[in-house]
Amino acid sequence: MTESRQSVVPYFRPELTDAEIHEVVEALKSGWLTSGPRVKKFEEQFARAVGASHAVALNSCTAALHLAVEALGLRSGEAVLVPTMTFAATAEIVRYLGGLPILVDCEPETGNLDLADAARKIEALRAGRLQDPFRASTRVVGIIPVHVGGRMVDPSSVRAFAAKENLWVVEDAAHAFPASWRPDAMSPWQRCGEKTADVSCFSFYANKTITTGEGGMAVTEDAALADRMRLMSLHGLSRDAWERYSGGGWDYRIVAPGYKYNLTDLAAGIGLHQLERAETMRVRREEIAARYREAFSGIDELEVPGDDPDRIHAWHLFPIRLRESALSVTRDEFIEVLKKEGIGCSVHWRPLHLHPYYQETFRWAPSDLPVATAEWRRLISLPIFPAMREDEIASVTRVVSDLCARYSRGASQSPSRAGQTFVAAALAGEPS
Repeated sequence: MTESRQSVVPYFRPELTDAEIHEVVEALKSGWLTSGPRVKKFEEQFARAVGASHAVALNSCTAALHLAVEALGLRSGEAVLVPTMTFAATAEIVRYLGGLPILVDCEPETGNLDLADAARKIEALRAGRLQDPFRASTRVVGIIPVHVGGRMVDPSSVRAFAAKENLWVVEDAAHAFPASWRPDAMSPWQRCGEKTADVSCFSFYANKTITTGEGGMAVTEDAALADRMRLMSLHGLSRDAWERYSGGGWDYRIVAPGYKYNLTDLAAGIGLHQLERAETMRVRREEIAARYREAFSGIDELEVPGDDPDRIHAWHLFPIRLRESALSVTRDEFIEVLKKEGIGCSVHWRPLHLHPYYQETFRWAPSDLPVATAEWRRLISLPIFPAMREDEIASVTRVVSDLCARYSRGASQSPSRAGQTFVAAALAGEPS
């Protein structure tokens, strides 16, 4: 595979145009660099894009999640259902307020939160079968579903489950803009953030579907929640700087011990133009996903994401899953050689229950969440981004396909010998 080493395909490359650059320059020239008119405009346009009544722009999705659970009244000692298959932020914001994350297993196909396991976890809690520090008397107050990779969880099922258990719902929609769902082909589409939760939280980190460099947004239908999140995003001040210095008077009052989570006008300037191209960029990611699915469709050594007619997928991620029994190498060995061949990749994610903090603090064991424990060991996220060139797509499909063919267990070498030869040769830089 020496040909593939001639170029490197990055895991991600942002798509920024002259429009974003011009907007940032104009913001710099304006003299207003922090939260100001561009932030207000970005909030208004994003709310309109997802069909929400209120939007609060913030410096990260983590900030949005934190402010959401604070506004909903999470208290120390209360529990929240959190998927184990997620990034650190989804659970750590529960800990910020002294809450207890009850980790929930995932669906094997989508990686999304498994409501059946959520019900089992609540039943176990009430029966006193969950480990310390959980108690039968622990009150479960909320659930935070994550739309893994941009494929939406069924929000109606989540809301029905939450209503039955008297829970609030905060969506971790870091991957899911723009994304939509419908219960069946006869129903209208509902956008992620369009009354799909009490609060929906989006990410504009550098590698997300749209970016502001760093940034996030919380959207809601509840004006009181929006007001509380906005207040707490700027130190709990009664009025922000834009209001004070744009003719509203200099004075303010501290009404709560808030945080410093506001988005800047420089970042919002980037976001405004990213937002204009959001659907165009989503369609390009969708095209790349279709190319991958077609290229890998006949390969028995791996599984690819399905094409759900009742989802408009944001395609933030394209995760493949290796069939370990069909390959003579491990997932980690496969990744090492992909990188050696010039293909950037990642893993989403090591589940939370397999991290030291959650094992030591909450005593979660691999057997407590068996699906995530098994699935994560065979996951690889391939490059998928709008700026991806045709030759880069071809390189990814060629290298992945070649590796699967060459190191299939159907090869003539024994599995152990094939794997040793494969990794040793690739890491030494020898032609494979």
